[in-house]
Amino acid sequence: MADYIYTMEIRLTPDQQRGVTLVQDIARNAEMNIYLTGGAVRDIISGFPIRDLDFTVQGNPLKLQKELERAGAVIASADDDLKTLSLVLPGNVRAEISAALTERYEKVGKPPIVSPATIIEDLRRRDFTVNAMALSLNPGSRGLLMDPFNGAADIEAKVIRILHNYAFVEDPSRLIRATRFAARFHWPLEERTQARYQSAKENNYIEHINDRAIGLEIEQLAYEDDPLHIVRMLEKEEWLKVLNPHWTTAKVDTAGLAHLLKTRQQMNELGYTPDPAPAVLYFLTSRLGDKDIADMRKLIPRKDLVEAWKDLEDNAKDLAKRLMGKEAATPSRTWKLLSEARPEMTLFLAVTARQQAVTQKIKNFFTKWRQVQQKIPLPEMTELHITPQWPQYPKVAKDVFTLLLDGKLRSRTEILKFLKPLAPPPPPPPPPPSKRGRAAKAALAAQAPAPKAKVEEKKKAKQDVPAPSAPLPTVKASAPEKNRKKPAAKMPPAIKRASKPKQKAKGKKRR
Repeated sequence: MADYIYTMEIRLTPDQQRGVTLVQDIARNAEMNIYLTGGAVRDIISGFPIRDLDFTVQGNPLKLQKELERAGAVIASADDDLKTLSLVLPGNVRAEISAALTERYEKVGKPPIVSPATIIEDLRRRDFTVNAMALSLNPGSRGLLMDPFNGAADIEAKVIRILHNYAFVEDPSRLIRATRFAARFHWPLEERTQARYQSAKENNYIEHINDRAIGLEIEQLAYEDDPLHIVRMLEKEEWLKVLNPHWTTAKVDTAGLAHLLKTRQQMNELGYTPDPAPAVLYFLTSRLGDKDIADMRKLIPRKDLVEAWKDLEDNAKDLAKRLMGKEAATPSRTWKLLSEARPEMTLFLAVTARQQAVTQKIKNFFTKWRQVQQKIPLPEMTELHITPQWPQYPKVAKDVFTLLLDGKLRSRTEILKFLKPLAPPPPPPPPPPSKRGRAAKAALAAQAPAPKAKVEEKKKAKQDVPAPSAPLPTVKASAPEKNRKKPAAKMPPAIKRASKPKQKAKGKKRR
């Protein structure tokens, strides 16, 4: 169980992880069992990019709407019949919360009769095995993978397999979905699935597709990583005309779409995460008539996507106008304007701008000016102790960057002249050591082992001292040697003269 939770946590982006935690906590507080399902689980296991989050609750997700909005989520659409919420979580994370349901089809082409169900029953109504998996987010079973149709094995085998023989009959939109998945993943249809697909196509079951399903398929094209490839495959299978009778690859602005996706990749590498979906739809339908575009917009369930698509050109024109005016008269002002603009507008304008000045400013924003920003912090700032740990650092760094952009600081001398008055005072010198501290240090030094050099010297000195020879035998002195008198000490002349008369007297007496 823990392995799947670990895989989920390392595969989701930080914003997606926060989104999972948010929805999970709100559902728990409402005492609803909640599961991560469908495409999210498939992409976690397969390693493909996780485009959005699909949740299934055992209960009515519409009851969670107010709590989700309080937490910062934006509700894109709500379907009371199918008990489904489409929303955008904080961090621009797309998500959908659905109720666990069973479906019963009474007639081909008619909406199914739905009723509340368990999570396993809900998985049985899905389209393909790779989408019929759920990951529990509930206490006690968190991380448990439910895979009743062995979808993980089909992911491993890289095949697309329907759940039952009537899958394409009950919901003809699965024909379009099968083609879209095969094109996206480059996986073939499993043999039995291919046979059922061909049979449904020959019997023209696609004519029973409903408008909601068409709108969902158009919407999904907006979020594909390679939408042009998907559109070409749909056209090859004759499904593109199902989405709109006049839609062909000839109606697509292929050059603009390629430029858009390339610019989006560049923005991603710089840390921006624009939502390209409105612009993708703009280029996919750029040569269709206004009526066809209006008809397609009516079918798309996500009204926030439709509004963004509608306002795309007007918002881009407004941003271009501001870039040409006094608001962007200097490089620093232009930087501020583009930094505060929605990344979707910057992305679209970078592709569609016709004014050379606008194009150049956007190009500088992504290249030349960003190189200047990377020079902060300058070596001069470090020398003056203006480091990120200092509370005033962000403001000083911003001011230096602004002046560098506008060419008001050109040399090291000018930079230092600007920074010196702003630098923090130098840190105070360390206090002198106390007498007690000195005595303690001296005692420690005495106890410390001798330095290596001194130890080596002592060893060398010991080696130079000759080894002591055997002790010499003691020789006893002979008797005459013992009795031999020591020579008398010489006396001074005065004492000698004084002693002579005494000797004479002694001599007379003997006689």
